[in-house]
Amino acid sequence: MRVTAAVPSRKRRKRALERAKGFYGRSSKTIRVVYDAIDKADSHAYVGRKQKKRQYRRLWTVRINAACRQQNMTYSKFMNGLKKAQIDINRKVLADLAVKDPAAFTALLEKAKAAC
Repeated sequence: MRVTAAVPSRKRRKRALERAKGFYGRSSKTIRVVYDAIDKADSHAYVGRKQKKRQYRRLWTVRINAACRQQNMTYSKFMNGLKKAQIDINRKVLADLAVKDPAAFTALLEKAKAAC
């Protein structure tokens, strides 16, 4: 008796078509094009996950710099001062302090100034 792969292959195609839902034109309908579209989408998603980390770090740097410049100090001098004062706080936390707790950020800024 001949065995076909009908059920598994249909399931595989159905899964691919489900993932391609919302794609433009044949990219969501024709199975050969769907496979290419999914591969391309996956590669873009992979790259995007790497870019997200870069973009957040840039945002934190901009926020820290803006808060520093309000106190007449530059970002690079502030970070250098923190390093010399042996204060090890990452940029994410510093940016959060700059936005939500300016008093604490100003205290850190004064310590950085004193260390320079």
